[in-house]
Amino acid sequence: MPKKLIFSKDIVEKFNIPYPTVTHYTNMGFFSVVKKKGNKRLYDEDEIKIQLEKIRVLTDKGYPLRLIREILINGEKLT
Repeated sequence: MPKKLIFSKDIVEKFNIPYPTVTHYTNMGFFSVVKKKGNKRLYDEDEIKIQLEKIRVLTDKGYPLRLIREILINGEKLT
């Protein structure tokens, strides 16, 4: 099944997060840019949905973003 690609601005609107947060999460490695069109970035919508849910669960538990990044990169289980 083909990926549904969305632009940064669509992430802002659909998931109600500020644009600087999208950029920050991309720079931290939470979001992967699938493709670029000019100066616009395209992301896999399903991946964004999954990553945001993981980030929300861990921030609700009090984890800082740097530790969340380590958890997600190392593939540790969310408890």
